[in-house]
Amino acid sequence: MSSRRRRGGHEEEEEENSERWTVSYMDMVTVMMCLFIVLFAISQVDQVKFNELRESLAAGFGDASASVSVVDGSSGVLDGADTPSVDVAPVDGAAGISPLDGNPQQLAQAEARNLDAVRESIRTELERAGLEDEVRFAITERGLVIGLVSENTFFSPASAAMPRTSLEVVDTIAATLRPLDNDILLEGHANPLPYTEPYETNWELSADRATKVLRRMVEHEGIAPTRVRAIGYGDAYPAAEGPDALDLNRRVDVVVLSNEPETVRTLLPEAAHDMEGA
Repeated sequence: MSSRRRRGGHEEEEEENSERWTVSYMDMVTVMMCLFIVLFAISQVDQVKFNELRESLAAGFGDASASVSVVDGSSGVLDGADTPSVDVAPVDGAAGISPLDGNPQQLAQAEARNLDAVRESIRTELERAGLEDEVRFAITERGLVIGLVSENTFFSPASAAMPRTSLEVVDTIAATLRPLDNDILLEGHANPLPYTEPYETNWELSADRATKVLRRMVEHEGIAPTRVRAIGYGDAYPAAEGPDALDLNRRVDVVVLSNEPETVRTLLPEAAHDMEGA
C-alpha cells in the first residue's frame, strides 16, 4: 500500500516538473515578439523627414526642383536597381568657380594689386607726415614686406628703444593695416658687431626690437593680438653687406602675410614685377 503511494507520488511530481518548461518558453516568445516589433518600427521611413532631406539635397545642389526617386511602401527598403537621382543644373562661366579653382597666375596678379594698394596707402600717409624716406617696400612670395631701415631714425647700436619719429612711422603703418584681415609678422634684425650690454647676443637684441614694434601696434594702435607675432633673427639676414651697412641692419621688417595658397604666393614676385613694368 505504501509502495503504491510512493509510486503515485513520484508520478505526480514528474507530471508537475514536465510543465515548467512552458514558463521559459513563453518568456522567450514574448522577448522575440518585442524584438520583432522594435525591428519593424525602426525600419519604417519617416516620410516627413525624408521629404525634408530630399529638399535639402536639392537645395544644396542648386536645383530646388530636383527629384529623388524612392520606392514607396512600409518596408523602408530602397530598390537597389534604382539609384536615387538628383538633377543638377550645369555651371556656366566663372560664377560657379571658387577663388582657389582659378588660374594661379591670375590670382597672383590680383593679389599683387591688392598688396600694392596697401603699399600705396601706407606711402601716402607717410608722405603726409614727411616720413616717406623711413621705410622700404617689397612684394615677395610671403606678401608685402615693409622694412623699417632708416639709419637715422629707428634703432641705436645695441638698443631696442624707438625715438619719437620711429613711433610715428609704426603708428602710421599700423593704422593702415588695422582694418585688414592679413596676419602680420614682425622680424627683428641686428648688425654683426660684437655683443654689448645689456644683451648677451644679437638674438635677444633683435627679438626685443621686434617685440617693441609688436607692443606698439597692439597696445597703442589696437591691432588684434591674434594677428601678430614677433621673431628675432639676430644678424643672420642682413639687408646689405659691408661696414657702411651696419646702420641699415639695425631694423625690423613688417611682413603683411598673403592669405593666398602657396601655389599663388610663389608667383607674387613675378606678378609684382610685371605690374611695375606695365
